[in-house]
Amino acid sequence: MTTLKGPGIFLAQFLGNEPPFNDLKSICKWARSLGYEAVQIPTWDPRCIDLKKAATSKTYADEIKGIVEECGLKISELSTHLQGQLVAVHPAYDSLFDGFAPEEVKGNSKARTEWAIQQVKYGAKASEHLGLTAHPTFSGALLWHTFHPWPQRPAGLVEEGFKELARRWRPILDYFDECGVDVCYEVHPGEDIFDGITYELFLEAVDNHPRACLLYDPSHFVLQQLDYLAYIDHYHERIKAFHVKDAEFNSTGKQGTFGGYQSWANRAGRYRSPGDGQVDFKSIFSKLAQYNYTGWAVMEWECCIKHPEQGASEGAGFIRDHIIRVTEKAFDDFASSKTNHKENRRLLGLE
Repeated sequence: MTTLKGPGIFLAQFLGNEPPFNDLKSICKWARSLGYEAVQIPTWDPRCIDLKKAATSKTYADEIKGIVEECGLKISELSTHLQGQLVAVHPAYDSLFDGFAPEEVKGNSKARTEWAIQQVKYGAKASEHLGLTAHPTFSGALLWHTFHPWPQRPAGLVEEGFKELARRWRPILDYFDECGVDVCYEVHPGEDIFDGITYELFLEAVDNHPRACLLYDPSHFVLQQLDYLAYIDHYHERIKAFHVKDAEFNSTGKQGTFGGYQSWANRAGRYRSPGDGQVDFKSIFSKLAQYNYTGWAVMEWECCIKHPEQGASEGAGFIRDHIIRVTEKAFDDFASSKTNHKENRRLLGLE
């Protein structure tokens, strides 16, 4: 069993144009003042990091690491969620997802995909330079528009979709393997990897690649009504990153899992700050400790009601209170007796 590391905080939702949220050093000082011990860095935001430079210059990567450590923190992971999303985009979503891409590749899906693949590879090398072993990202989606199909899906469509997704990701996974870093797909609605079955379809398509791992976020499973505790039992060997994000699902006579095109505050399923939703974090932390999860517990804030700064201020203590210092002894050791082979055989009726 293993004691989880934490608390960490994902900086993406807190970055802004006003101090202390407008550069890496100041936001790290803010995070440390709240009791966090690590930061997960979004690599698409230049206020935090120049990803290409961190991948091509070990000196620059060391400077980034030094800034974080000077503030009393560690880097838990780098994230390429937005770039990973662009590795695979169905044409119906081209104009919407162009917002994640730089100007020079907007309107050119082929160039955008090539840019995204290179960006994720930069994430691998930058992670290696920083001494990190896990890297959260998204898979992208070619099939998402068919998840609830009407008309029905043609035979072979799903297989062809995962074959193409694997074709794009296999070279990336191989490169991550060269760098000694795990790709941690966040299993998420809107991605082709959105639950356990789709993850297994992807794994099969990439020949069970050892670097095709998982970021565990129970909030997405509450919204899907998936058993998020049994999920850990199934996939604990592949879980290498963990987002502490809460959610709740309260169906009504008018809406359920699809949400009726409502705003987040008005959906049956909605994300909440840790402790304000329905996720059983005590059981989650227990299972991860039992299964020897060696990574960080990182708060991701996405609440539709609470102010982010209140969520951040409460999050560090919430995680710390849930981390289990695993025991090195059995509770009934006081009553144990020394091993005696002859006595054991006598108790079994063999002597």
